[in-house]
Amino acid sequence: MKILVTGGAGFIGSAFVRLVMAETGWEVVNLDKLTYAGNLENLAEVESSGRYRFVQGDIADQAAVGALVAETKPDAIVHFAAESHVDRSIISPEPVIQTNLLGTFRLLEAARLNNVPRFVHVSTDEVYGSLPAPEEATEKFPLQPSSPYSASKAGSDMLALSYFVTFRMPVVVTRASNNYGPYQFPEKLIPLMIANALEDRPLPVYGDGMQIRDWLYVDDHCRGILAVLDKGRAGEIYNIGGNRSLPNLDVIHKLLALAGKPESLIQYVKDRPGHDRRYALSSEKILRETGWRPKVDFETGLARTIDWYRANAPWVARVRSGEYRNYYERNYANRV
Repeated sequence: MKILVTGGAGFIGSAFVRLVMAETGWEVVNLDKLTYAGNLENLAEVESSGRYRFVQGDIADQAAVGALVAETKPDAIVHFAAESHVDRSIISPEPVIQTNLLGTFRLLEAARLNNVPRFVHVSTDEVYGSLPAPEEATEKFPLQPSSPYSASKAGSDMLALSYFVTFRMPVVVTRASNNYGPYQFPEKLIPLMIANALEDRPLPVYGDGMQIRDWLYVDDHCRGILAVLDKGRAGEIYNIGGNRSLPNLDVIHKLLALAGKPESLIQYVKDRPGHDRRYALSSEKILRETGWRPKVDFETGLARTIDWYRANAPWVARVRSGEYRNYYERNYANRV
């Protein structure tokens, strides 16, 4: 089996590539633009494999995407590539529209024209918007996105599903809760707080810190995507949740305790515009139809993640300085 993975140098995409390379005999073609969040160091352990190929490119580039899909003839496309940071989408909305909407359209068209047998579109629980407790969003829940990022993902979800209805293209959509784990770019909550705590720097907490998120260890998410790739029904949506909802402040308290750092590092800052109060998913459908369930409990996953960041301080330093972006030139400039 050969799969085309988009955004495979990002946090979740690279975890998925590593998992596939480790646990299957599949061939993987990784298409990534290498924006600020794409890091080929995350894939150093697989780059020498004859089953792995990296292609630098923009999913919004119609000619490049069309040519790559026609050339590789993948058995499936697993589409991670996205501008995924809410704060960045508020500061500058255009990139999320360009990549998340136009880029998804380009991929869908290339898949349709080349009769790709499977298309998995990876999305987010943020499309459901903020939910009052104890409500949990099922796959039939109305979409209420509240940021340019989540609106662009909701739009791309609908576009992907329309290709099933109109063209009978074998599209499946997944929506996951908040991911965490090794190799995550230190702008999201958990990696930012870990990196700052380990350096005894202030931990900036939005508002009162009581925003509630469901936490999912990244490898569990990737196994969920594999389950949907294998058993998911075309035209369907599958929520992938960690079944562990916590206020951000509770997460930070747990993190500081595990890292052995004082709570005096917490620094409350002004909340961001339109900050959703609570996300919550029901994962009953994927459990029922595929047998998938999360394996890593939150405390274990958080401790594992802190240990990784502590052991990989040079990686964090390179990411924060931008030095990691030279990795491509150092390792690929002289390759055919």
